[in-house]
Amino acid sequence: MAFLEEQVDIVVVGAGHAGVEAAMVSARRGHKTLLFTLSPDSISMMACNPNIGGSSKGHLVRELDALGGMMGKVCDQSFLQSRMLNKSKGPAVHSLRAQADKQVYSRNMRHIVENQENLHIRQGEIVSLLCNEEKTEIRGVVSSTGARYYAKAVLICTGVYLNARCIYGEVSEETGPNGLRRATKLSQALLDLGFRLQRFKTGTPARVDRRSLDFSKMEVQKGDVPVVPFSFSTDPATVQIPQEDCYLTYTCEEGHEIIRENIDRSPMYNGVIQGTGPRYCPSIEDKVMKFPEKNRHQIFVEPEGRYTNEMYLSGLSSSLPEDVQMRILRTMAGFEKAEMVRTGYAIEYDCLNSLELENTLETKKISGLYFAGQMNGSSGYEEAAVQGFMAGINAVQKIEGKEPFVLDRSEAYIGVLIDDLVTKENKEPYRMMTSRAEYRLLLRQDNADLRLREKGYALGMVSEEEIKATREKQEAIQKELRRMENTYIGANAENNRILESIPSSPIQSGISLRELCKRPECNYQNIAPLDPERPSLSPFIQEEVEIEIKYEGYIKRQIQQVEAFKKMERKKLPKDICYHDIHNLRLEARQKLDLIRPENMGMASRISGVSPADLSVLLIYLEKEKERRKEEK
Repeated sequence: MAFLEEQVDIVVVGAGHAGVEAAMVSARRGHKTLLFTLSPDSISMMACNPNIGGSSKGHLVRELDALGGMMGKVCDQSFLQSRMLNKSKGPAVHSLRAQADKQVYSRNMRHIVENQENLHIRQGEIVSLLCNEEKTEIRGVVSSTGARYYAKAVLICTGVYLNARCIYGEVSEETGPNGLRRATKLSQALLDLGFRLQRFKTGTPARVDRRSLDFSKMEVQKGDVPVVPFSFSTDPATVQIPQEDCYLTYTCEEGHEIIRENIDRSPMYNGVIQGTGPRYCPSIEDKVMKFPEKNRHQIFVEPEGRYTNEMYLSGLSSSLPEDVQMRILRTMAGFEKAEMVRTGYAIEYDCLNSLELENTLETKKISGLYFAGQMNGSSGYEEAAVQGFMAGINAVQKIEGKEPFVLDRSEAYIGVLIDDLVTKENKEPYRMMTSRAEYRLLLRQDNADLRLREKGYALGMVSEEEIKATREKQEAIQKELRRMENTYIGANAENNRILESIPSSPIQSGISLRELCKRPECNYQNIAPLDPERPSLSPFIQEEVEIEIKYEGYIKRQIQQVEAFKKMERKKLPKDICYHDIHNLRLEARQKLDLIRPENMGMASRISGVSPADLSVLLIYLEKEKERRKEEK
């Protein structure tokens, strides 16, 4: 029997947030790319929440944009509301978050993907991988029809679709999210190749009909004015649009009692669900059972789109039976007559143990095979998208014979995310958080373009126009910092009157504008009357100038910490090192080091089960090996 055969450069399996970023990178770099999806209608589908960004996730989106990714640009074309979170805190944790119109976002991304040169979409299920005889190099993929697609690199970005099962109460359906078709055979193919898979779980809340809610009983949540765009390439004037309102309500003790009375019907508590769920995004039944002292929990009521009445209930994820979910809903203020559109559910799925991966997201076992997104045990659209970009760019670099592209923990949240995935044993879906980034004052969302645009340009992902704008921005910041350092104001009555109106203490002698701006009560805006020669600068440049001045000491200290970190990262560990032969290492350390095979001492130091004493033993071993090689020469 004859089957279809095709030859391409790169095959991407899965067209979610990871898959589209990976495929776009490959195609934009000029490689013939084939993007497989179970359904073209679900390209970049937002299966769960209608948001992009949020605490730390906003950092990822802006870093992805700085490198040349698509998510930020498409979000700017598709949002309903935008807010900068954590504004009452320091700039390190400011995070942009947008409510997206789910249908518009997916439609806009699909339009870009369908019209990208060198990129072709193919509907179909991939059921196995083609390798060389030794199972060490990828050769392509096989679809459920028997068709063979040969490629130089293959990227697996299947999200939560592998052996997916959706569960609520006594109902268990073998489907992907939103009742879509699941992938049933690729898991076994991966197991046959020796990969270790895990069973993870995530969940989603019920959706309700806007018309059945009483918003007068809820707290309105307005968007920011002016709107800050996600993409550094977006003209801010184009995103100043009328915004949709979100709302805040709360669960109550009556609803909590309903949960407690029916907890035996919860698949999470009666043993039906085997997969491990995300700790930082718990279901409502988990919150009620684990925090009995709390008599209410926040529920954010968010629109799913401009042309639908569906409302998403953030904070009310549940796998309780449908009748129980309905009873809980109607105990909340404003939900007394709520009508459910979709029932909340949990979804179990197979994913890769990410310790199988190099920090390029290439597998250690099979050359040319990459994994990205929720398939790697992470959670969230944003985490998926950045992994897709990084896997895509590294696949391209490899087939072009170029050096891999890796970001370390001091360069980007992306570097933190991937390093955590490939060095730590993640027993639950991984979620990015600002607390995971040691150098977060340097890795702010506002300076992602200044940190990463040059790298994106070198990779061919950032245009001449974009890099020119970034360079001009950097130059303007430095010029203004120098001007403020060299501009002094005198201790006269008028200047002191202005300072007292801030209020700030009067000056007794001349002081530079830079020193004045360091005062806690002063900022770039309120000292403007003292600075008549000030140039006209964009709000984004003004923000960078103020942060550089106010946090100068902290930034210098963190730069010193990064230098110490880089020193450890430069201490490479030989690829052929036999940890079991280093007898002074503890047994656990030998086992963990042999399993993960860290590239350098920095990575080794972040492995759970490797102690400071073990690191000292490794350093001594490296020095002895260095001396031994010298003697051999």
